[in-house]
Amino acid sequence: MNNTPKTDSSEASNAFWNIPAEQQLKQLNTTAQGLSNAEAGQRIKRYGANRLNNKKQTGNLRLFLAQFKSSIILILLFATGLSFYLHDRLDAAIILTIVLISGLLGFWQEKGAASAIEKLLEIVQIKVSVLRGGIATEIAAESLIPGDIILLKAGDIIPGDCLILESDNLFIDEAILTGETYPVEKLPGVLPVDTALSQRTNALWMGTHVQSGAATALVVATGQTTEFGKLSLRIKLKAPETEFERGIRRFGYLLMEITLILVILIFAVNVYLEKAVLDSFLFALALAVGLTPQLLPAIISINLAHGAKRMAEQKVIVKQLASIENFGSMNVLCSDKTGTLTEGTVHLHDAFDLSGNASDKVSFYAYLNSAYETGFSNPIDEAIRQYRQFDLKDCKKLAEIPYDFYRKRLSLLVSKQGESILITKGALTNVLAACSEVENADGTLAPIESVREQIQQRYEDFSRQGFRTLGLAYKPMDSKARIDKTDEVGMRFLGFLLFFDPPKADCAETIKQLRELGVTLKIITGDNRLVAATVSKQLGLAEHEILTGPEIEKMSGSALINKVANVDLFAEVEPNQKERIIIALKKAGFVVGYMGDGINDVSALHAADVGISVESAADIAKETAEIVLLEKDLAVLVQGVREGRITFANTLKYVFMATSSNFGNMFSMAGASLFLPFLPLLPKQILLTNLLTDFPEMTIASDNVDADMVSQPRRWDIKFIRKFMITFGFVSSLFDFMTFGLLLWLDVSVEQFRTAWFLESVVSAALIVFVVRSSKPFFATRPGKYLVAATLTIVAVTVALPYTPIAPLIGFEPLPIRLLGLLGIIVMLYISTAEIAKHIFYRLVKM
Repeated sequence: MNNTPKTDSSEASNAFWNIPAEQQLKQLNTTAQGLSNAEAGQRIKRYGANRLNNKKQTGNLRLFLAQFKSSIILILLFATGLSFYLHDRLDAAIILTIVLISGLLGFWQEKGAASAIEKLLEIVQIKVSVLRGGIATEIAAESLIPGDIILLKAGDIIPGDCLILESDNLFIDEAILTGETYPVEKLPGVLPVDTALSQRTNALWMGTHVQSGAATALVVATGQTTEFGKLSLRIKLKAPETEFERGIRRFGYLLMEITLILVILIFAVNVYLEKAVLDSFLFALALAVGLTPQLLPAIISINLAHGAKRMAEQKVIVKQLASIENFGSMNVLCSDKTGTLTEGTVHLHDAFDLSGNASDKVSFYAYLNSAYETGFSNPIDEAIRQYRQFDLKDCKKLAEIPYDFYRKRLSLLVSKQGESILITKGALTNVLAACSEVENADGTLAPIESVREQIQQRYEDFSRQGFRTLGLAYKPMDSKARIDKTDEVGMRFLGFLLFFDPPKADCAETIKQLRELGVTLKIITGDNRLVAATVSKQLGLAEHEILTGPEIEKMSGSALINKVANVDLFAEVEPNQKERIIIALKKAGFVVGYMGDGINDVSALHAADVGISVESAADIAKETAEIVLLEKDLAVLVQGVREGRITFANTLKYVFMATSSNFGNMFSMAGASLFLPFLPLLPKQILLTNLLTDFPEMTIASDNVDADMVSQPRRWDIKFIRKFMITFGFVSSLFDFMTFGLLLWLDVSVEQFRTAWFLESVVSAALIVFVVRSSKPFFATRPGKYLVAATLTIVAVTVALPYTPIAPLIGFEPLPIRLLGLLGIIVMLYISTAEIAKHIFYRLVKM
């Protein structure tokens, strides 16, 4: 679909910050009540989906053709077409059929994988609140169109370029677009045409997010017509290469080097020996196909999609398939404690005055502050509202200064029986910074400095008991309609609010399971060190050294790198320090996962090797994360880690299979062609060998995995794979040459020679899977039922093939029973020798 907007949209979106809201509404033919559903349906057809990448989902035909994009396959198809006209049409047709069947298998598997992933991603789709016919409706962000009226709150991603219609203490984090560190305040208005992008305070930009406050805005541009869309087109944004993708690429390079050298050498020697040029060319190309794991992309897609589906059953949604490897390789998990290690339900224990006694006035003022708060939903205010309710019929909200992560305060201007009162609650230190006086239990006032030590002592006592303690302050105000941060001065400290969030009952066991999986849990929290230490002790975490935010602030980057490995508890941490901790851990050599669900977790989620969030998280956190949990529970994460490692282990199995007998067989075939007066296998027979040996490997995603492959994090190791290829390729070639010797000694015909070697090659390559799939003895580990069934089916089909009516078409002849028995003995000797070689290999070479 063409996503280029028509003239009315392009004119409306041009310098929209310079156009009054009423005029902009008219240009977009909409109203402050939003579009009707019927009009929205028409516009989505005109503008297309609200995506930066507007490419349609790959169609079936395109996906099928993509199976043949390999240069080797294209050359093979060309050569097949040439032989169709110049050589043997039947052979060409058979080769073409084999290649098409191989392509169909890859298409069928990749199509199923893509469909499964698409369904999983729909579960964690970003939603946006839109006015449709004056009614607020939740829709997918992709369905947003110019002319929509959207409602924004803290944590929301801005889904398109917008003009602000109304705002309430709205602060936007625009770092992704402008590089500005601090959030920018946004207000309705009209600005000059030449206003710089970073100064357009009446406009919102796609990809930025709401730090605090709320707004109603008119969508002016979507998708690639937004500023962020234009930027992405200019610089061709591409996600950084993951460790998994890097491993696949390096493995591909390894095979490419070997294949290129071997093919050129074999073709040149066969031509030198005056064998038919076209046959030699097709033979060399067929060898290249045999050496190349054609189905590797499909196998990887199948494995990752299968793993993603299994992880979804464990309530873990994978947004980026390649992140599964990082998930399985993760050896450090950083997490906040609230809701993950604790119940996540914050309770207000009590409201105390300065003397440490329960106070109705502190409870009432805290209730006033929380009842009228509209910035964003949070458990603190919900706990206050649930603890005790008051009659507010004589009260009225006048104005609000929303909470932000720099002030760490929330202030409400309230009218109580005609008297205006500014009530502030927040982090104790930040509330005290706004106070000049303190109100005693008897109502008398005193300078704040006279009781500061007493306040601090009570705060520490509460913290040692495991309570999170907030401060509450107020001051009478003159009647005024608006307030701002400059009004948060000269306040009276009133008392303490004590909250608790009990640890989860099974959390200690879950942490133990993570430790057994080789994953160290590190807590990063904004709570003070006393509360954090108490909760950590309750969770059964080892009492390691604690590092606080102020201490981190004073440390250099190298000092932090040397420190983080031995610290499992980071307390009093600022949002920007979370990212520093993650980066330091990565530089110290760890594969780091970060679990966060808030606006202030975004930078840490982005910095981590694998960002983990939850379905109920702020939109910006959910969008940034690669993995989303449907439940905020470490137990869910444990299962996800196991499934991630199973997926990676099964992917490696295919690599081991492709680099063992297949490589050995093709190498042997190349060597044999140099001294045999005929081609040891015809090109069509080589391709059939490749097809039959690949078929069982498509079931590898459902194979069982040994416990030791899941117990510890593992990563791509190309050196290990190269050694594995050389070792088991040599063993395979040894028995291939034994087969040559036997056939030459028996002086069989050329057709029987090819038939016998075909049987030995396919059967040995199919059965070797039971050896190389595990480092344990093949009889000590149980393969998956689908793998067993597929392998035995292929063995049966291969043995029966020379005795079928189509055998002459492929160039096969029936073999005498005696020769079949001898081939069976060679295959059994090969399997036994490979098992011994495996035992020695794993003893000498550590993965």
